[in-house]
Amino acid sequence: MQNITRISPQEALAKMGEGYTYVDVRSEHEFSEGHPENSVNIPLANQSGSGMMANPDFIAVMKANFPAGSKIILGCGSGGRSMRAAEKLIAEGYTGLFEQRAGWDGARNAFGAMIEPGWGRSGLPSATGADSGAYERMKR
Repeated sequence: MQNITRISPQEALAKMGEGYTYVDVRSEHEFSEGHPENSVNIPLANQSGSGMMANPDFIAVMKANFPAGSKIILGCGSGGRSMRAAEKLIAEGYTGLFEQRAGWDGARNAFGAMIEPGWGRSGLPSATGADSGAYERMKR
């Protein structure tokens, strides 16, 4: 399997300036509370009454909206889900993906101490709210 290139929030912003799309794989609720400006939300998992449930449509929605050679940056809350999303997409033939390693909040060590601030804590261009129905439109 190809290596996944992990980049900082600042590097992700620069890549967006080069035409990359930031795909935030957090839940729709998390995305609405704050996300990188001009990012797209395609959840890897959805919140349910019993916690997080894998989104069975993730790969299909990605394929329907982004061909395998698309310029994509994947991000989440702290880096875990976006790494899983990258691994799934690579298994489907995607190449040249970037994973924003500190996510929205930031990367923490095993003791919970912040080791790299994420997009939101870095003061980079951000937005709140959700484009009502955007994910549903992407599923079509």
